Amino acid sequence: MGLKFAKQGPGKAGNSDLSAAQLTLINCITKSIYIRNWVSKHRRRMLVAGYDLDMSYITGHILAMSFPAERMRAMYRNPLWQVKSVLDMRHGDHYKIYNLCIEEAYDPSHFHGRVETYPFDDNHVPPLEMVKLFCENVDSWLSSDPKNIAVVHCMAGKGRTGLMVCAYLVYTGMTAEDALQLYANKRTTNNQGVSIPSQRRYVGYWADSLSFPKNVGESHGPPKVILPNSRVRELRRIRLYDMVNTESVFFVVSELQEIPGQLYRPPVEVAKSCLRPIKKGYQRNNSPRYYISFTEGNEEEEDLKPPESRLIIQMDTESPIIYQKTTLDHYFDTPIQVNGDVRVIFYEKMIGGRLFYVCFNTAFIRNGLLQFSMRDLDKVGTKGRSICGPAFCLELLFAPANSQHSGLLTENDDYDDDISNNSP
Repeated sequence: MGLKFAKQGPGKAGNSDLSAAQLTLINCITKSIYIRNWVSKHRRRMLVAGYDLDMSYITGHILAMSFPAERMRAMYRNPLWQVKSVLDMRHGDHYKIYNLCIEEAYDPSHFHGRVETYPFDDNHVPPLEMVKLFCENVDSWLSSDPKNIAVVHCMAGKGRTGLMVCAYLVYTGMTAEDALQLYANKRTTNNQGVSIPSQRRYVGYWADSLSFPKNVGESHGPPKVILPNSRVRELRRIRLYDMVNTESVFFVVSELQEIPGQLYRPPVEVAKSCLRPIKKGYQRNNSPRYYISFTEGNEEEEDLKPPESRLIIQMDTESPIIYQKTTLDHYFDTPIQVNGDVRVIFYEKMIGGRLFYVCFNTAFIRNGLLQFSMRDLDKVGTKGRSICGPAFCLELLFAPANSQHSGLLTENDDYDDDISNNSP
């Protein structure tokens, strides 16, 4: 007698196929969850209704998250249908989405039409006018019902989201530093919330644009927003101190351009060129050396600070100190005018290889000299760090505010009009 093996029936074969499909699905889901956790890095995640989502409550009424994605992007971002399911389950009709992405969008009907868009570029900053509109919209929504929450996201749900969330927290009465710290604690596991210096700088700009009631007895309400007046500045020179292992650095200066009927302001190139080493013995007869800059507060504020005078000692090319370390320099023979939100991006090559960049608003320049250390620069990569020495400094030299003349700056130029609210 031998062992007899029964032939496998169709039912068992079907079960085998079903098991294989289930294993494939489980494997796909497992890999997807792993990928999402890897992509989210140090951002806090929430386990809700069986879903593992990249989102965090910053306060009881503000939720920060990454992009609610569809199709292939949902493999490594928050799947839109999961976000919708969680928000509908937890908050019903009491949530509104705020999308800060310019690079991606979705049908607002997924979230019952409650979607607002305030788009600006990834890793960059928005115009202050957009920050004002955002804060007023969020405040109106949250004030209309105590159950309402605001859900804010960009693509990763960290930098741009953090900037705007912190701006709103400042709008409610927090200091800029407290808002940034709260966001860092609530959104990340490594206390690195808004990590791009220019984005942190703009939270400070926004804080300086708000005026709160000073009397304790006054009812607490929205602050008075006093955006600074537009200030055209003439950029005269760009200089990089203490450079190593390089003989040239390219740069592009751009400013955000307002387009009628559109919130998004694209960057428009104003100038581009190359910085090269300063040669010993070379000097400009009309280079600035010493001047006095007066700064004072916004005239619309109730308590004006007394004018503050500053003696600015301007290093010149004949000064021996700049020959001690390699200094790269570009002087604009015809100064370029910049206004509002400005970016200066530095490249290893003119066609690529970004080294670092910086963003600032011309209305907040307190004197004619802007200086940035390494920690003030954005997205400094390995190559950028390798060419900057320990005493590195980026220096931008400007003419007086709203200067009515062009050409070379002389020692007789008057800087008394160089007035603004705060330095970057």
